[in-house]
Amino acid sequence: MIIGVIGAGTMGNGIAEAAAHVGKVILVDVDQKRADQGLQAISKRLNRQTEKGRIDTAERDEILSRITACADLQSLEEVQIVVEAASEDLGVKQDIFTALARICSEDCILATNTSALSITAIAAGVTRPDRVIGLHFFNPVTVMKLVELVQTPFTSPECAAWSKDFVESLGKTAVCVEESPGFVVNRLLIPMINEAVFLLAEGAASAEDIDTAMRLGANHPMGPLALADLVGLDICLAIMETLYGEMGDPKFRPAPLLRKMVRAGHLGRKTKKGFFDYH
Repeated sequence: MIIGVIGAGTMGNGIAEAAAHVGKVILVDVDQKRADQGLQAISKRLNRQTEKGRIDTAERDEILSRITACADLQSLEEVQIVVEAASEDLGVKQDIFTALARICSEDCILATNTSALSITAIAAGVTRPDRVIGLHFFNPVTVMKLVELVQTPFTSPECAAWSKDFVESLGKTAVCVEESPGFVVNRLLIPMINEAVFLLAEGAASAEDIDTAMRLGANHPMGPLALADLVGLDICLAIMETLYGEMGDPKFRPAPLLRKMVRAGHLGRKTKKGFFDYH
């Protein structure tokens, strides 16, 4: 099997690494430097696995040998499935899928890893939209077992069944979802994070105590504010804005403090500062 992955960032390179266990992978980004950086991130993770004795050097080298990094969408013309993990921008994704419809065979599955955007809107501009589906992986991809398999009104039963088999071949569990804003996990999770931000802004409790309360009181492995820092506050805000725009319900309004943090560039772990400091 040949698998295409678009976007060599955190999600994309994680998907590429997972997919390399079952086939050859072509990892594509907008330029060669970014594509190479994605491959380097995979190599770094595999080296850590080798150092810890979880895989041997032969397995590490075999996985890396199956991944090719490049900057040319045309290289995806012979893949059986493409998983797009580009930036969370509907226009960007629509342009990518329009191009893929021209480049890939008509039988190629076109999947998007979007966390909240309308997959129906992405599929609408594609020749044979019945082959478009959402495969929403979770970060870190190589650790998290869940994939939301999101069907649009166009998605064919054959596409859904093939995609489910593909997800399970990666050692993941697929939950089937009819498209709805935020799907299942983010529809429940991100508003909870948003409410924690409201609590913090209101001075109801400190960030440490809010997180401790949810870890020890609700048995969550991580508090909501630390989780927001891990996900990225910009991603949390984008999902809240999507939920608010799609649902039109005031309960999905983004917390002003969340907007303020994003405007300040305090995005969480990736900038070393969010609701907690990571310097």
